[in-house]
Amino acid sequence: MVKRVDEAELSAQIARARSIGRAADRSEPRATGARYDRRTGLIELALANGCFFSFPAARTEGLRDAAPDVLERVEILGKGYALRWEELDADLTVPGLLAGRLGSRRWMAEEMGRAGGRVRSVAKTRAARENGRKGGRPRKERSRA
Repeated sequence: MVKRVDEAELSAQIARARSIGRAADRSEPRATGARYDRRTGLIELALANGCFFSFPAARTEGLRDAAPDVLERVEILGKGYALRWEELDADLTVPGLLAGRLGSRRWMAEEMGRAGGRVRSVAKTRAARENGRKGGRPRKERSRA
């Protein structure tokens, strides 16, 4: 069932959304420029705060096998919040890139050979269960200096 919203409520929702957007503009990193450098193979970003950031296209989901001509056609979306390569149907957020996320969680796990720093194995699961029965992970011994 669809909830009907009157004009006053709609105006209030729009005002709240604009306020949230202004706060995000002030606090989140935004790109003001983006380009692909053929010589280095890096995507280079100029950020609104005056900083510069670059990352390797060859290690990025959706960009890895792209031709240089296509990589050069990067667009900046959403007031600098994201990058888009239309021909590749690839999108990356600036905050995500700055956090080191060069792709989706699944892609990063496959690329790095593990799930975000976590490694699961039968032996590790067994050891964790045994430690749990004993009261938890053994404490490290402190050196007495």
